[in-house]
Amino acid sequence: MTHEHTQHEHTHILQGLESSDSLKVIETLEELRVSGKVADIPVLIEILHLTRNPEIKSKIIDLFANLKESDAIPLIIEAIRNQKYAPELKELVASCWENGLDYSNYLTLFVDLLIESDFTVAFEAYTVIMNNEHQIELSIIEHQIERLQTALSTTSDVKRQLLLDVIDFLPGLRFSAI
Repeated sequence: MTHEHTQHEHTHILQGLESSDSLKVIETLEELRVSGKVADIPVLIEILHLTRNPEIKSKIIDLFANLKESDAIPLIIEAIRNQKYAPELKELVASCWENGLDYSNYLTLFVDLLIESDFTVAFEAYTVIMNNEHQIELSIIEHQIERLQTALSTTSDVKRQLLLDVIDFLPGLRFSAI
């Protein structure tokens, strides 16, 4: 997503998303791959939620997986937290590790998802955490490890190894003392 069109041209492009013709919507999504703006994300999330067309869903998910602007992070996080978008939760969380942006400020949210969600969403949250390369304050890491250790006693066998892996991984992210 870049900023190549004027606001008027961009507004005209976005109107293609409102078309009842799925081919026009798909064509518009292709155009947004080049000229889209971070501000388009809420509209795309809503279309992802409302459409039943698998190709449109796939194109939007692909756009999110290829985001490169850190301004997009709060918009994706807001959608993840919004219960309305629960049907899209797995895809939204997956986009966080696929796009490679820095979600380290949201470690608590991804630990919540790891502990509380079904295996498919938990695995995506696990992947976000395990792909993090940014340092996190020790107090936050310690608190999340405590939560994960507590959750071990009630988690399913299938998720237990994910929690154990994250418990082992998190200490390596702490700010190192100089």
